[in-house]
Amino acid sequence: MMLTGLLVVACEKPVLGEVEDESEPVEMGSKNDVKKFTFTVKGDFGAATFTRGYLSADGKDMTDLWVFDYVDGACVQSLHQTAGDEAWGKPTLTLGYGSHHVYFVASRGEGATLDAEGHTITWTGPRDTFWKDYEVEVVSISNGNRAVTLDRVATKLRIVVNDEVLTGCKAVAVTPERWYYGWDYVNGVAMASQQTERRVTVPESYVGTMGQMSVSIFGLSGADEWVTNVSIQAQDADGGVLGSATITGAPFKANRSTEYSGNLFGSAGGLDVSIDSSWENSKTGTW
Repeated sequence: MMLTGLLVVACEKPVLGEVEDESEPVEMGSKNDVKKFTFTVKGDFGAATFTRGYLSADGKDMTDLWVFDYVDGACVQSLHQTAGDEAWGKPTLTLGYGSHHVYFVASRGEGATLDAEGHTITWTGPRDTFWKDYEVEVVSISNGNRAVTLDRVATKLRIVVNDEVLTGCKAVAVTPERWYYGWDYVNGVAMASQQTERRVTVPESYVGTMGQMSVSIFGLSGADEWVTNVSIQAQDADGGVLGSATITGAPFKANRSTEYSGNLFGSAGGLDVSIDSSWENSKTGTW
């Protein structure tokens, strides 16, 4: 999914992987009823300062930015940027006069598939993701430079293993009964629920340690809280089970990390839940 160049296409014929000539901008109508807009994409991207060519959250760079222009409920043009593009984070669209909903999705997920007809993006490996429905009324005196702040639509499960990591442990497999891998960028809801094992490799350096190993998985979520059960297994190189645990009714929602800790290799003790709300801390300022 790492593309080079800038992509502007009609939404009904999405092409991921084809670089088009930027000298021929997309226009709607005549030259007298369109206006060029440049959007500076911002968001809750951690402590890093937004600059040209840089979108990052928690020290991790976003890899893809999609922009979709809708008029009267129909997509009239779309744009896909990747981190190597010269205009990364500052997409430009030519918009016709009238009302537009411009949808933005920024993500560092793996294996993205765009379904333009279903207005969804689905990832084989979802990671931190941000979204915005930005409404703009285009008239002759409209300011063509806009700053758009995206909201985080990712959730995260973090597992901390308290007991000693056994020799031969090569991976921790985390399997939620319900986990969302896609995002409907028009309606702003999580999609593509799956019950899939997410296997995280365990470095050899963690063998024999206690309380130091943690694994995390990302998913997509709306603002409303929902719950699911989760099974966890410590596995050897062949997938054999060295230890296991089950979490019942784990709560998740957008922009929040849910954390559990406990023993995975021994039978004593269970997993305790805590909610890490650090993603939800308010931004403060003066005027």
